[in-house]
Amino acid sequence: MNGAELFLGGMAALAITTVVVKAKAGVRRAQAAADIARAGTSPVSLVGRVLVTALVIVAVQWLVLTHSENVTLRWVVLGFPALVTAYTLTKALTVVEINPTHRRGGR
Repeated sequence: MNGAELFLGGMAALAITTVVVKAKAGVRRAQAAADIARAGTSPVSLVGRVLVTALVIVAVQWLVLTHSENVTLRWVVLGFPALVTAYTLTKALTVVEINPTHRRGGR
């Protein structure tokens, strides 16, 4: 091998190393952006679910309370949705934690 071949081989190795390093950095940036997007939309999605659940609960309660004379049915209609609402609100207000990425050096 002459000097020109060694030079071209070294340049090719440098180019490949640069592409690999940039690809890894791009993957890390994409993963960080995906984590941020997930964290940003999660509370909004949960609030939407809470509102839809509340509307369904109010509609069913209104129908039963205005059209039924059965006392047990009224208690079930008022109690069960309260449990569902409490679960949904607790889930919506719970802080979502993103696990930090581990860096070199153990910190």
